[in-house]
Amino acid sequence: MIEIVRKFKAATIVVIGDLIADEYVYGRVARVSREAPVLILEYDSTEVVPGGAGNAAGNAAALGGQVRLVSLVGRDEPGRRVQRALPARVDRRALVRPAGFRTPVKTRILAGGIHSAKQQVVRIDRLSSRPVTDAARAAVARAAHRAVRDADAVLISDYGSGLVTPALARDLVHRVRRRGVPVLVDSRYALTRYRGLTACAPNESEVEQALGLRIDDDLRVLERAGRRILDRTRMSAVIVTRGSRGMAVFEPGKKTVHVPIFGSDQIADVTGAGDTVMATLTLALAAGASMEEAARLANVAGGLVVMKRGTATISAGELTRALGSA
Repeated sequence: MIEIVRKFKAATIVVIGDLIADEYVYGRVARVSREAPVLILEYDSTEVVPGGAGNAAGNAAALGGQVRLVSLVGRDEPGRRVQRALPARVDRRALVRPAGFRTPVKTRILAGGIHSAKQQVVRIDRLSSRPVTDAARAAVARAAHRAVRDADAVLISDYGSGLVTPALARDLVHRVRRRGVPVLVDSRYALTRYRGLTACAPNESEVEQALGLRIDDDLRVLERAGRRILDRTRMSAVIVTRGSRGMAVFEPGKKTVHVPIFGSDQIADVTGAGDTVMATLTLALAAGASMEEAARLANVAGGLVVMKRGTATISAGELTRALGSA
């Protein structure tokens, strides 16, 4: 497993999808307002980090991979700030900057006392009300075609803007099939519309929503649900992430593998944990891991990142040390 992590630095992956500026505003609780029963915060600082596909790309880069990011970004201040925040190992040349496009921003207000941890009190989403134009979508598709020519793996990160589509995924699979390049997808709202790819890793609630059922602790329901997603999507594998219950790995013709949670279930923040899991899965497959090996590595990475606050990443060194201690 450690040898697979060492091979990450030789892998080139392409991340295609929705780039989001994750803004964190930090403050200290001063008192309760007289105007309304709300807290008054004394402002401390603001931080902007890459979210969405940017977080997946940042995680892959932090783990040592060479990353090409294909997405839309605005010519606005959030767009400039999120680009500056991308790690050096993320190639920005495939970012498309159409005139008039506004970078999506998710602002999280975090508050706490002087000696206490900051807690999220409210989130403000500033997402574009305009649909992605055909011209912008076509420009991103052209950039993706160029980017995947010599890639070792492709990760599609669909946050629901309409930028990436099942049609684009099918096109990319066709372009890289002869080289055996894995193509993975992380889709919040269109899970079962992506078909014939290498793998997806929905969380349990996304599976429940897609199938209209409740899993809870019932392993028989989980088994049926995982196999139904596998049949509908015709993927090589479906990895269902289950929070404190770990993961379940479904592959056609193989027995389901249940991977227990790594580390503590006393988590600090789940923001962006799915991006960490997908980035690790993609890098591991690019480095030659089997699906089960890739899932186990992603499980460790996810267990590490949820112990950090905010949109966080982990390094190859952190992952290697965790594997050594395990």
